[in-house]
Amino acid sequence: MSSLNVDSSLLPEEQFLCSICLNVFTDPVTTPCGHTFCKVCISGYWDNSEICQCLKCQKRFYVRPEVSTNSVIEEISVHIKRRRLDIPECSVSVGEVACDVCSTIKLKALKSCLVCLTSYCEIHLEPHQRVVNLKRHKLIDPVNNLEDRMCKKHERGLELFCRTDQTCVCVLCTETDHKCHNTVPIEEEGVKQKAELVPTKAEVQKMIQDRHAKMEEIKHSSIKKRRAKLVKVIEERQKAAERRAEGLTQQLEQEITELQKRSTELEQLSHTEDHLHLLQSLPSLRTPPSTKKWSRVSVNTDLCVGTLRRALSQIEENIRGELKVLTEIELTRMQEFKDEVTLDPNTANRWLQLSEDGMRTKYAKTAQTVSDNPKRFDYYSAVLGEKGFNSGRHYWEVQVGVSGRWEVGIAMRAVNRKKAVKKNSEHGFFVLSKSGYLEYEAGSSPPTTFNLNPIPRRVGVYVDYEKGQVSFYDVLAKSHLYSFLGLSFTGKLYPYFYLYSMKKKSESLVIYIDWIKKYKDHLRRLSNTAK
Repeated sequence: MSSLNVDSSLLPEEQFLCSICLNVFTDPVTTPCGHTFCKVCISGYWDNSEICQCLKCQKRFYVRPEVSTNSVIEEISVHIKRRRLDIPECSVSVGEVACDVCSTIKLKALKSCLVCLTSYCEIHLEPHQRVVNLKRHKLIDPVNNLEDRMCKKHERGLELFCRTDQTCVCVLCTETDHKCHNTVPIEEEGVKQKAELVPTKAEVQKMIQDRHAKMEEIKHSSIKKRRAKLVKVIEERQKAAERRAEGLTQQLEQEITELQKRSTELEQLSHTEDHLHLLQSLPSLRTPPSTKKWSRVSVNTDLCVGTLRRALSQIEENIRGELKVLTEIELTRMQEFKDEVTLDPNTANRWLQLSEDGMRTKYAKTAQTVSDNPKRFDYYSAVLGEKGFNSGRHYWEVQVGVSGRWEVGIAMRAVNRKKAVKKNSEHGFFVLSKSGYLEYEAGSSPPTTFNLNPIPRRVGVYVDYEKGQVSFYDVLAKSHLYSFLGLSFTGKLYPYFYLYSMKKKSESLVIYIDWIKKYKDHLRRLSNTAK
């Protein structure tokens, strides 16, 4: 057990039975006279009785008393029920809905009630399966944010869909703002729109496939073309070299033949006894033969190295161009997952000064007066985003300075905020940092250092939780800077920011918002609402 040192298996179950329903207590409450009942049982009894009295000691209450939750009996009762149902004592997994009633270990919810606006585990759902009035409540598969299913104006359940205004409404809305509108039950409209989703889903999937195909085409077509062109250039140079070699070989063979002929003639003259013939022939043989000066002829054994180098440089230049196009496409796609990030003042180091809107921070001249809490960074001048996440894809942009040192990225919730640690992936930090004028470092293990020119002024951070990816981009240069890949996340991640400056006037880290785009989107929504 989580908070009691008593083994519930040693306690007799009959001591934890409600005297009204004769079942193990569910949401037990204690009356002023000290007796305990299920909350729904005693409330139901008093609702249907002319007098309020305790069913155990028969004590009467002239004014309906307040009852208090008995957390000790509740905890023991839950363990008894869990043992009966053979439910393991484990908390809710990521992505599952927790029971709203469980007070200690939160169990997985089995159903959500649209009337109570509460999610119940198998144990706490039992009254809805037993009590007549509760049986009438509408139960659905467990969902989060049940309050979103209530009409904000009338605090009634959203049971109807207004086809005129294309919005969900409650029954009272049809008598006011949506009077005489075309309204149908939510279930009916849900079935209709679900059927219409089929072609829409198919169209979206086709668009995704088309874009993936285009990306692959862009990636490979340029490389293939350049490779083919390079191969062609090399082949042409090879053939030209072979033709030249053949010509030179023929010349050499011809000269060798002529020289061998002269050598034979000289050999014969050296043995002749005909002195007249010797004297007549020798002058012509002494004249040097007409041959090529082969010492000046060189053969380049490194086949067209200069041409090859130039071709490869051209390929590199083209690949860089294609990568820029791909990065533009990638950044445009990531805009779909853009988060509205704000800084959490409860985590900010005392040397950081935050703006009132939580969108900007700078290194302060003097330390700020802050409260001491476990969330705050004490050693490093760092701050986290207010909202964390444990699933999905997320993207935000940060305007960074050219001087001082800064870091942006993500941090796990459990990172050490009080002592000096290496801010790398082994310690729960996945960051890109500026360590010098043109020097940057990725917090891998070991760290990855590189130079960047031009200097990035707006850094985009993209996180894919399920894929285990954290990527950084120079938004203005439309270039990819670094990616952590193949990570395995557990628990919540938070946007992370670090800033340090020795200058009197510190440059700020600013969470970038495209106000023009945001304003246009706002106007578009207003236009759609007006229609």
